[in-house]
Amino acid sequence: MELIRGLHNLRPEHRGCAVTIGNFDGVHLGHQAVLRRLKEGARALRVPAVVMLFEPQPLEHFRPEAAPARLMRLREKLTALREQGVDRVLCVRFDARFAGLSAEAFMERVLRDRLGARLVLVGEDFRFGAGRRGDIELLRAAGPALGFAVETAPTFALDGERVSSTRVRAALAAGELETAARLLGRPYRICGRVAHGDKLGRTLGVPTANIRLFRRRAPLHGIFVVELEGMEPRALPGVASVGTRPTVDGTTLLLEVHLLDFDRDIYGAQVAVEFRRRLRDERRFESLEALRAQMRRDIEQARDYFNRTPRTARAASGT
Repeated sequence: MELIRGLHNLRPEHRGCAVTIGNFDGVHLGHQAVLRRLKEGARALRVPAVVMLFEPQPLEHFRPEAAPARLMRLREKLTALREQGVDRVLCVRFDARFAGLSAEAFMERVLRDRLGARLVLVGEDFRFGAGRRGDIELLRAAGPALGFAVETAPTFALDGERVSSTRVRAALAAGELETAARLLGRPYRICGRVAHGDKLGRTLGVPTANIRLFRRRAPLHGIFVVELEGMEPRALPGVASVGTRPTVDGTTLLLEVHLLDFDRDIYGAQVAVEFRRRLRDERRFESLEALRAQMRRDIEQARDYFNRTPRTARAASGT
């Protein structure tokens, strides 16, 4: 899969494609249905299947305080899109200049002149251009003269309700990991590099791998049973905390993972943490000793989970 960062890096050889446009946060089952349709259209036209996405996401530009928690960082999103068989990703910087493009300018300068789009696949509620003036009807009206057909993305429903990133976030926030896994088509995971911390876990006798989340907020919080991938051929069982460590007056959002029966230096490793079951809320304890005792209880609960749930069953259920 080819990644193009910015409209300025588009070359004449990139013209001619089937393109879909959106955030694709989570690359959930609904997104996967869109990507299947995109690839079908691209094959029929014998052009590349292209996903156009934005950094930052539009709401993060206009109202960062109101933007929802990201399900994925850009790196994770690109990995998921590659796994879905996308040919090319165009990552556009969403800034004041881009936001100020009129709907007509977006269609003419970006879709026609830079991309040479042959097919544009978007949702019925797709809006674009300054003031969000552009919509699906404007695209359909302009498409023939600009050289592209316009199709609406298929709706993918589960349990009678449309699958969406908002629905995935709601499931994660409620600790409903099995529901989130069903919507995503896989267990929810967070990827990142193991970094040095303040060694508090080691001081308490429960060493942890610290992974900075590099995001304003996380879609889930609390203590979880997890599996860590990236260190061994098979996933390693563990317990994880997503939060700020209120007992020690922490302020930085961290993902900390204690691996069961594992004692190796993994600083710098790129890993993926899959969330299997939520155990409890993060909370402030009266003392470090009280925190240590609770962490021991969390570890025992995780051991019990892994003893009772074979790996094949975890893979089949998403938990």
